[in-house]
Amino acid sequence: MSDLLYAGIEAGGTKFVVALGNSEGIRDCETIDTTTPAETLDNVIDWLDAASREHGRFEAIGIGSFGPVDLDRESASYGSITTTPKPGWQNVPLVQVFEERFGLPVGFDTDVNAAALGEHLYGAGQGIDPLVYLTVGTGVGGGVIVNGGPLHGLLHPEMGHLLVPAPQTPGVVDPRCQCPFHESCLEGFVCGPAIAKRWGVAKAAALPAGAPAWEEVGETLAHGLVNITVTLSPRRIIVGGGVLKGPGLLDTARRHFQRLLNNYLRVPQITDDVGNYIVAPGLGDWAGVRGALALAERADEE
Repeated sequence: MSDLLYAGIEAGGTKFVVALGNSEGIRDCETIDTTTPAETLDNVIDWLDAASREHGRFEAIGIGSFGPVDLDRESASYGSITTTPKPGWQNVPLVQVFEERFGLPVGFDTDVNAAALGEHLYGAGQGIDPLVYLTVGTGVGGGVIVNGGPLHGLLHPEMGHLLVPAPQTPGVVDPRCQCPFHESCLEGFVCGPAIAKRWGVAKAAALPAGAPAWEEVGETLAHGLVNITVTLSPRRIIVGGGVLKGPGLLDTARRHFQRLLNNYLRVPQITDDVGNYIVAPGLGDWAGVRGALALAERADEE
């Protein structure tokens, strides 16, 4: 393994995954609960201090964070979580905290852009460009790799809030879109908490194989995948997150994806080989932190 070490932080709304490693892999890793900003960031810093004493000095830090975040380097709030609905985490200056504490370069991006980068470099997206990574879990987010790097723009991709038709499956307990901002968006129907509330269960994972919910989620997800495909024309879409562990869900989404496109895009990747166009992550749950390590390495090189 390379002598140079980097710190990677996957900053999630439920947990922070923090690691030391480099392009060859992870040297050490820890999971820290997301509580208050002060407690969580102190715990991350304490772990990094202890890990560096054990494994050696790291050269830079990479952070892939839940958001929305400010990625505009000219902005006064660059490096901050901004208007997140997570209580207490609005306007937290992540980059500033770690720059001031460690005096090292800090690479910063969204958690899903970091995961997309990790998959592009080491996972199911190797050699694939443009590439989209979509995660469906507590929320829904999407990251895009174009020309080898994460896509930024006015803000950053917010694929969870693609507008989709409201599903009409009989038997739901609460038919409303669960997004507080929109009446019919992807996240509001297919994220884990939305599925649970819609079908009256404690967790989406409690729904058995064959439940109508899984067909509904697969079809609704397919609407989002069609929108992504016709807008960005990626060469592959990687779909991960805890909800995708639902029985047969990825195959259901592929089937509805092909049906909704209705042979409009007549390319073999879609018509004949959709299983290699819409795929599961190659890195499993490690895409985000591997991408954060890559952000650190790129920040060091800059």
